Amino acid sequence: MSRAAELAAEGAPSGTVVLAEEQTAGQGRFGRSWHSERGLGLYMTQILRPQLKPDSLPVVTLSLGLAAAEAISLLTGVACDLRWPNDVLIREKKCAGILAQLHDGVLLAGIGVNVNHPAFPAEIASLAISLRMASGREHSIDDLCTAMADAIDAHLDMLIQSGKNAVLLAFSQASSYVSGRRVVVEQADGIVRGFTDGMDPQGFLFVREENGRRVLILAGGVRPECS
Repeated sequence: MSRAAELAAEGAPSGTVVLAEEQTAGQGRFGRSWHSERGLGLYMTQILRPQLKPDSLPVVTLSLGLAAAEAISLLTGVACDLRWPNDVLIREKKCAGILAQLHDGVLLAGIGVNVNHPAFPAEIASLAISLRMASGREHSIDDLCTAMADAIDAHLDMLIQSGKNAVLLAFSQASSYVSGRRVVVEQADGIVRGFTDGMDPQGFLFVREENGRRVLILAGGVRPECS
């Protein structure tokens, strides 16, 4: 993503994709690390120049999630779930993550996908899954990259042409986490527990607590809570 930012500043055209064989400082949300073994995953950042306002970033992230899930399902035949705002899941385990940055009209769409990992370290084995583990076979990273870039173009075009509501509806239909899901949300000032209750027009998540209070989640790690 750092290299993509440099290229964007130098005038790289929209659609340019920067790939890495591995990441030594892979990032997730809130600066968390991303397990990035050499040659086993898709680690990409696509430079895009859509006509979007900075306040569109939350919905852009949802669009990228839809694109990632679509590309993965197309390549593998495996169904994906989406966990607000930026996790792609297979069987409740994370297979892909998204980090979007919008600066001066340039969108950097960073996507990491666990593709051909045979296993994961013990500390994340219960949380992570690869496309190989999910489907029982290896997959072409190049083919996934092509499918991902095409899907990103299509979903951002839907956002531009049809507006935020189209993306919010599509994400709500594709995600089991948007409504009626019992979750716990880690936030800087504490923990929110309750049931998800849809999204606001900007793409932020509502959680209704047991006392009936409806809390708008602007950021935070959303996780399922066992009843």
